[in-house]
Amino acid sequence: MQPALYRYGPDPAQHGELWLPADPVPGTIVVIHGGFWRARYDLSLGRPLASDLARRGYAVWNLEYRRFGDGGGWPATFEDVAAGIDLLADLPVDTSTVVAIGHSAGGQLAAWAASRSRLPHHAPGTGPRVVVTAVVSQAGVLALADSAREGVGGTAALDLMGGGPEQLPERYRLADPIAAVPVEAAVLCVHSRADDEVPFAYSERYVAAAVAAGGRASLRETRGDHYTLIDPAAPDWALVVAALPGLAGHR
Repeated sequence: MQPALYRYGPDPAQHGELWLPADPVPGTIVVIHGGFWRARYDLSLGRPLASDLARRGYAVWNLEYRRFGDGGGWPATFEDVAAGIDLLADLPVDTSTVVAIGHSAGGQLAAWAASRSRLPHHAPGTGPRVVVTAVVSQAGVLALADSAREGVGGTAALDLMGGGPEQLPERYRLADPIAAVPVEAAVLCVHSRADDEVPFAYSERYVAAAVAAGGRASLRETRGDHYTLIDPAAPDWALVVAALPGLAGHR
């Protein structure tokens, strides 16, 4: 199966790959790749997952977006993720349920996308045409301000946001998933304590904050590392696949 490319803007990065089985199950899955929001990492990271999910009968939108070093950063990266998800309203897919799966930095963007309906009118990405109904955060950077302070990924969060949370508190308040709890979407965090790229504690903190605020969030500990989560042959990915029917409302 080969995906179809659709564009949601004029920039070369403003596109996605739609994987569409002949008879897909209801709903759509959005794959948002990681790479600490940097331009040298692209949607090829999400392609193996999209291919595997399409083989299992899911319609999958493997989303690209502008990253730091290639026109991205605040607010462009967030505007692109919002516009890319909203394009699903014009594509031949079912948007009654939309599950966003994001790895690492993509986990931050997936969880942020689920908060769009609660953003103030002046914020990037406000007023979604397509609502994210569930999120799978694979070792997501769900504590964005903490990652900036703690140097996770080096200067990754500082580069994305244009500075630190002390300098730019309003930006971080709008972009940081842990600041947006609770969201209406169910959020499943999958993370390994052996992860040496993004701290396991970020998923712990996010889930604790979300549950305390009345949200539907849970954490499943995996046995691999940061990258086994995006290996279709790994048990860590099998855990995600097994959770999808419940998240997508198929059972």
